[in-house]
Amino acid sequence: MQKNWTQTTTPTFNRDNALKMNDIARTVFAPIYPVIARNAVAVTGVDRGVCLELGSGPAMLSIAMARQAPQMKVIAFDFSVDAGQIAMDNIREAQLSDRIRTAAGDVHAMPFEDGYVDLIVSRGSMFFWDDLKSAFREIYRVLAPGGCTYIGGGFGSLELREKVVAEMLKRNPAWDCYAKKKTDGDGAGRFGKMFRKLGCDDSYRIIDDETGFWVVLSKSA
Repeated sequence: MQKNWTQTTTPTFNRDNALKMNDIARTVFAPIYPVIARNAVAVTGVDRGVCLELGSGPAMLSIAMARQAPQMKVIAFDFSVDAGQIAMDNIREAQLSDRIRTAAGDVHAMPFEDGYVDLIVSRGSMFFWDDLKSAFREIYRVLAPGGCTYIGGGFGSLELREKVVAEMLKRNPAWDCYAKKKTDGDGAGRFGKMFRKLGCDDSYRIIDDETGFWVVLSKSA
């Protein structure tokens, strides 16, 4: 059986990995999160209610979302308990503990009730999901009527992409940018087939431009 196209590796994730991710997120990648948060709100039009970040890691995008949309509560959701502990430290440092909470679990079976969240964002995590169809079924389930997603990978702008990639290659010439694997030649087509099977093929669009590759899935109010 062919592997899911988003599964580039099977990551081993421990506290050391979480700390390394935190270091990169707070330095090289730091400029991209406010831009992605701004793009997410601009594209979806959702700026209040509950925002869920999937694969949140150190929660830098969650923090950016809370700052971009002051009327939103944010959940930083990750499978790694170690990442969640680091995220809590970052959230406290940002003085946003009253608006952001962490949660641990599996994107394929999320511990949220139907229609619980208004905006779902994620940068980079879907390239590691085991089953894209199962994950998006769950995403659609927890999405509130009138809600929307901004899920994918990218750097927010072409300028930021060039800067981040250049800096990462300085640090590690073998660094692999997963964003370049995003479509495997026919990403949009594969999403179309998947969403038809899920019965929501008229409720999504793909953004594939200088901001990155993003799936914008909406649920009718």
